[in-house]
Amino acid sequence: MITLYDYELSGNCYKLRLLMSMLGVDWKTVPVDFYPGREHKSDWFLRINPLGQLPVIDDDGLILRDAQAILVYLASKYDAAGTWYPRDNPALLGEVSQWLAFADGITATASAARLHDALFYDFDVEAARTGAHRLFRILDEHLWFGEQEGRDWICSASHPTIADIACFPYIMLSEEGGISRQDYPAIRRWCDRVKRIKGFTVMSGVFPAGPAKAA
Repeated sequence: MITLYDYELSGNCYKLRLLMSMLGVDWKTVPVDFYPGREHKSDWFLRINPLGQLPVIDDDGLILRDAQAILVYLASKYDAAGTWYPRDNPALLGEVSQWLAFADGITATASAARLHDALFYDFDVEAARTGAHRLFRILDEHLWFGEQEGRDWICSASHPTIADIACFPYIMLSEEGGISRQDYPAIRRWCDRVKRIKGFTVMSGVFPAGPAKAA
């Protein structure tokens, strides 16, 4: 069984819990007191991940760090249909990879603003918010044009991929860092679609989808 070294309020940990729930994968958690205990910088944790970062998984002795890398691993190993990480479609695989990198940018901006406001990290919060809004505008426009073409998801597939999972958490949590989603209607519609994927699970600050609107 997979062991997830987890902090409940971490968006990067949440994206792994989210994908494993959607894949129907069983896992157990080892809670890590990220704040205020800073247990991710403790000697015992640094022996698992010398970078001192969450999340980390241990899958029968295979230890992996970095949320995006773990998403790739989980989808490759546990999605028999090959839809979440389409290894046999080079073009689609390239799309997924570029949006995984985009998700890192969301973490560096929207998550940084949230850490500043909620956990008192000494970041340049205005620069983080400005950077997040720039990325949100890019994604909102991309999703809007996709909707005009009948596409519901970030990539061009007719189904969600790990690109959607990678980008979702820190967008949903962005208002905890003073970043409103009010001006991004396509993002808000996409978030609602993600919430309706079978196996969707919540975390603190991320709520279930509301009732579906009648056509």
